[in-house]
Amino acid sequence: MTRKQLAIGLVVIAIAALGATAYFLFGSRSDDASPLPAASGRIQVPLTATDRRMGSPRAPILMVEYAAPTCPWCARFDMTLFPQLKKNYIDTGKVYYVLRVYPRGSADIGAEAIARCLPAADYFQFIDLLWRNQAKWDPENGVQDVRGGLLQMAGQAGLTAARADACMADTAEAERASQVGQDAQTKYNIDSVPTFIIDGQMHQNFSDWQSLQRLLDSILANR
Repeated sequence: MTRKQLAIGLVVIAIAALGATAYFLFGSRSDDASPLPAASGRIQVPLTATDRRMGSPRAPILMVEYAAPTCPWCARFDMTLFPQLKKNYIDTGKVYYVLRVYPRGSADIGAEAIARCLPAADYFQFIDLLWRNQAKWDPENGVQDVRGGLLQMAGQAGLTAARADACMADTAEAERASQVGQDAQTKYNIDSVPTFIIDGQMHQNFSDWQSLQRLLDSILANR
């Protein structure tokens, strides 16, 4: 068995053992910031030790984003809106930002596994690299050699091919990533990405910066 077959096989086994919970679809997408229906009141989102976070935990607004490396709308948010969010709200102590990868397929599992092998301080930079280079590794962009594309991305982040392969073959990480997606569905009824839980309310995508800015400012005005 080749290294490539081993890496792919182990990930497939891990996903199959979880009932293929990693193979999620987009579901419906909305380009506005209308809250999704909630059972009652604000949603409580307990943070975990494995969450990747940015900003001050004392910030008045908690913003949890569920996204996928293969998601083009997530990439759009990252490239067009996130820089302003970071500059004006995260870096200024107004928003505590958490990113949770919601895997839509095995490529997301592999991408997240590599990201988790990097130092925590490099995690967001690597996810940004993936989003900005989806055409080089994402199967939804017609890429046939997904493993080769991910290895290329890993190399740019300083990982050897052998190390990246080992990361992608980590069944425990595949199980953890799949569980994040399953929990998003069962606990919060999330079935598409990007989905944001902001101050206890769910929102799907944002069409422009002004929509997000108005929302955040209205929350801050009531603090």
